[in-house]
Amino acid sequence: MIIETERLILRPWQEADAEALYKYASDIRVCRMALWPRHTSVEMSRQVISDFFIPNPNTFAIVLKETNEPIGCIGLVPTGDEHFTTLTNERETGYWIGFPYWNKGITTEALKALSDFCKSILTLDSLLITTDCNNIGSQRVAEKCGFEQIGLFDLDGKTNKAYRLKL
Repeated sequence: MIIETERLILRPWQEADAEALYKYASDIRVCRMALWPRHTSVEMSRQVISDFFIPNPNTFAIVLKETNEPIGCIGLVPTGDEHFTTLTNERETGYWIGFPYWNKGITTEALKALSDFCKSILTLDSLLITTDCNNIGSQRVAEKCGFEQIGLFDLDGKTNKAYRLKL
């Protein structure tokens, strides 16, 4: 499945994307906000693509049309790996984008497109987003896309926020 917007292509990850993934996933500023380990090699990025991204058909590379380079990731959290209790016919979504692309509206554009896909193609009733309380950027993206905060919860000793969008 490929989703297109004005500036972006959301498409499945490919092993050939490993260098681009490493370029952005090795940046501590990105990892700190996304709450996953910093990538330490292209091989690690390749393994993440093959072990986590490719097996999940609803995980997409955010590709900038202008450069044809993957600059981030957006998708649905695999069932069972959610951070907050989901409702019936609801899925949790997550996203991140490379630091050079922060505050450019790209993640908002990608999330709006993913939300439309989840409503029209997957026929979900709602989407859930969880974010560290310190990740103001991610919270702003969620709010710009119509998500409303529904609660706070603890994850590994850190306070997080949960947001929901009714589709």
